[in-house]
Amino acid sequence: MSSENQLDITLRDIEERDLQILYEHQIDPVSVAMAAFTPRDRDAFMEHWAKILVNPDVTKKVILLGDEVVGDILRFQRGGIEEIGYWIGREHWGNGIASRALTLFLEIEPIRPLYAIVAEHNAASLRVLEKCGFVLIDRNYQADDLPGPDVVDYLLELPA
Repeated sequence: MSSENQLDITLRDIEERDLQILYEHQIDPVSVAMAAFTPRDRDAFMEHWAKILVNPDVTKKVILLGDEVVGDILRFQRGGIEEIGYWIGREHWGNGIASRALTLFLEIEPIRPLYAIVAEHNAASLRVLEKCGFVLIDRNYQADDLPGPDVVDYLLELPA
């Protein structure tokens, strides 16, 4: 496809039936390395998501390409900041899906400022965030629950 605007991308609330595909996304070793993320085993993943699904303070959406679940996007609070996070299945990388999904999400998520954390080596995600108006504010951010000091994380902000 020549333009992300031509993609049939929509968002909908995450349902329990979506969790298996989201679990598979977060155990893909290439995706895990790119995100500098520690995957959960199946039981821990399902327990984590059971809490998210009933938490009214978390905005949680699946990303659909047509009728296919290709990722998820969330707004949640961590460390006193309102943070967004997203995950696109690797087979769909490089097609403009993350940019389009984040644009759609920001249209429905009123909270500002919003923050995003991205691993230094994840240049594609950094570009997505900057394209959507996020500004780099810290080049060596370390949240308490993120991977160790060998991973450099950037903190970006979408101002109010």
